[in-house]
Amino acid sequence: MKEVSLSEVKDDLSRYLREAETQEIVITRHGKPAGVLIGFESEDDWFDYRLEHDPRFLQRVEQARRSLQAGGGTKLEDIDSE
Repeated sequence: MKEVSLSEVKDDLSRYLREAETQEIVITRHGKPAGVLIGFESEDDWFDYRLEHDPRFLQRVEQARRSLQAGGGTKLEDIDSE
């Protein structure tokens, strides 16, 4: 993770977006963290990020986990593959 001042980012945003594809960049204001710049190498990376941070998706995953723990769901070996 790299720290960069807001004034540096404003002066060369394109450069820092490219760098953010491989590492998160913490943007500081007056020496204190103010935000994080996260880049994506592909649209798939963007899609994955959105899913990982979507409260509705995370809620559905948690519901599915609770259902499985309570004995719900279907075992793979019980699925009839014709």
